[in-house]
Amino acid sequence: MPQTSAPPPETMNDAPPSALAAPEVAGDAAALRYRRERVRRWDAIARMGDRIRSWGGAYHRRLRAVYRTLVPRGSRVLEVGCARGDLLAALEPSVGVGVDFSAEMLRVARQRHPGLRFVEADAHDLALSETFDYIILSDLLNDVWDVQTVLERLAPLCTPRTRIILNVYSRLWEQPLAFTEWAGLAKPTLRQNWLTPADTRNLLYLTGFEPLRTWQEVLFPLPVPLLDDLCNKFLVKLWPLRHLALTNFVIARPRPRPAANPVPLVSVIVPARNEAGNVPAIFARTPELAGGTELIFVEGHSSDDTYAAIERAVAANPHRRARLFRQTGKGKGDAVRLGFREASGDILMILDADLTVAPEDLPRFVDALLSGSGEFINGVRLVYPMEDRAMRFFNLLGNKFFSWAFTWLLGQPVKDTLCGTKVLYKHDYETIAANRGYFGDFDPFGDFDLLFGAARLNMKIVDLPIRYRERKYGTTNIQRWRHGVLLLRMVAFAARRLKFV
Repeated sequence: MPQTSAPPPETMNDAPPSALAAPEVAGDAAALRYRRERVRRWDAIARMGDRIRSWGGAYHRRLRAVYRTLVPRGSRVLEVGCARGDLLAALEPSVGVGVDFSAEMLRVARQRHPGLRFVEADAHDLALSETFDYIILSDLLNDVWDVQTVLERLAPLCTPRTRIILNVYSRLWEQPLAFTEWAGLAKPTLRQNWLTPADTRNLLYLTGFEPLRTWQEVLFPLPVPLLDDLCNKFLVKLWPLRHLALTNFVIARPRPRPAANPVPLVSVIVPARNEAGNVPAIFARTPELAGGTELIFVEGHSSDDTYAAIERAVAANPHRRARLFRQTGKGKGDAVRLGFREASGDILMILDADLTVAPEDLPRFVDALLSGSGEFINGVRLVYPMEDRAMRFFNLLGNKFFSWAFTWLLGQPVKDTLCGTKVLYKHDYETIAANRGYFGDFDPFGDFDLLFGAARLNMKIVDLPIRYRERKYGTTNIQRWRHGVLLLRMVAFAARRLKFV
């Protein structure tokens, strides 16, 4: 049986060529032969143009659809190994740069996509002088001489917020593809690197990146109406069929470093409805955080004197930065959005006015954000034992179920979806808000608007355990069964917009 390889270009005509042979390996005869062989092959494929038409087109259409859900329109995008530039163009970037070592491929790319910029260069020797929001390596690592060197070359092109998105052929397909060559159903192709997801994550770690998510795509790479959608949108997301997928996706970020910028102001948004008795304790117990604390109260149609209680507390504490707004809409989600919009701090935090999360715990949320451990810090009430009346039994069961469901849907561990305390940078929130149209105004709680937005933008979500206290004043605003039904609707909504796309 011949040496196995990735799906042949004769059937997967858009597959991007690799690039290799940085100057430090220029004296390596084997590396030079490897490079020349691939340049000749991809130049020849480019000259064939659209004469190669087959099932590979369905595979690449599916890849384009997946990448469009991962990269917001208008981002600064670099694709290394861009071939004809079709994937890059499909993402509609504000700045789109494609890099390839095949001059013929780039000639075609410039004709097809004149609004993009294409650079002839080797992936092992990238010398660009700009940074990008997203860097894409689609079906590239299977074909390069030195994966570690290629990944190392990406670091100067990244900001702390850059996301590396790559997909590589699954090793499970190595023998089936070898059989198609042996049977004469496909022409022999060049030797490939067959990387497992663990191999890819390890190489990312070695080169200074932190993998965030790994998942599988494309179970049925043939253009058969209905069947391809069923397999590639739904069945490939389910165990055990996902292990049969053709390609593995990984999203990574540069490994975080503690922030060196001036210590930022923290805006603590406090939605308050029927919480008059808790207001003095909020002022007394909320610490000054990082560069200072700004308390933003949003009062939401209380039947007690919550608004007046906040006014009195603001007047009694002139040394505290505090502002009060009266909510015009309905629901905690609307109150949070109003508070975030009015906040002047660089860090945004939510503190529920019922004080079931102790204000004394807030510094650890800020520390986790400033250290770079996460970009979205999510409070978790389900680790430590709770006080006796902190959460009713069926509420606890519901929270555990939704923890499992949302962890599966979002692709990152989320142990508690409804803990009120969540923390993120204001500029990240503004990006979430700018892309809110993808989901719409669907969330009365505010928690899922933020969680879904953070997941779609591939932010690093970190759970932070806290001790959940029982309420000392008033009664809960949560209605167990009605809100439970709403949560089930959220699961279905997230599945449609984030998982089965």
